[in-house]
Amino acid sequence: MSIGFTHTLRFAIAIVFSMPLSLLAARNTTPHPLLFQVSRLILNGLRSVPELIMGIIFVAAVGFGALPGTLAVGFHSIGMVGKFFAEYIELVNEAPLEAARAAGANKVQVIYHGILPQVLPQMMDLTLYRWEYNFRASTVMGAVGAGGIGFELIGALRPINYREVSAVLLVILLMVILVDGFSSYLRKRLV
Repeated sequence: MSIGFTHTLRFAIAIVFSMPLSLLAARNTTPHPLLFQVSRLILNGLRSVPELIMGIIFVAAVGFGALPGTLAVGFHSIGMVGKFFAEYIELVNEAPLEAARAAGANKVQVIYHGILPQVLPQMMDLTLYRWEYNFRASTVMGAVGAGGIGFELIGALRPINYREVSAVLLVILLMVILVDGFSSYLRKRLV
């Protein structure tokens, strides 16, 4: 249970960080062109380095364990989710935004009442997809010593302990099935 909770917690933190970056990286919500360029640069930088390479870098920086895997998957998620959120925000219908401005809404109110209702279903769908993806990606992080169940799998593969490898693979398969089923359930209820 702690694996699922840790995974969900780090992903929730990534979503929280990607939201403000996506608002700065969208042309129609950024307060200044320089902030637009800087936020786009940050998002591009975060998603341009694959999780595995980030995992290796973070293992070298902070040592073995769950922290480097969490950082690698989390930073990559911020880049990917923030980029897609920004694209969704840029493609909104302008009519509700103009109506909110005409009614005297400030910038925050325009975002809250004009933009978020239009993009929330896509954001929820992407969030659920990325949550599933991160679960699978965190398994790979164990290959570089970044903790998690992937680390257990690599540990079982080294001495060629087939029983333990089979057990770990079965646990991974069951967890992926559970995550996929839970994600499908949430998609039907929320999106």
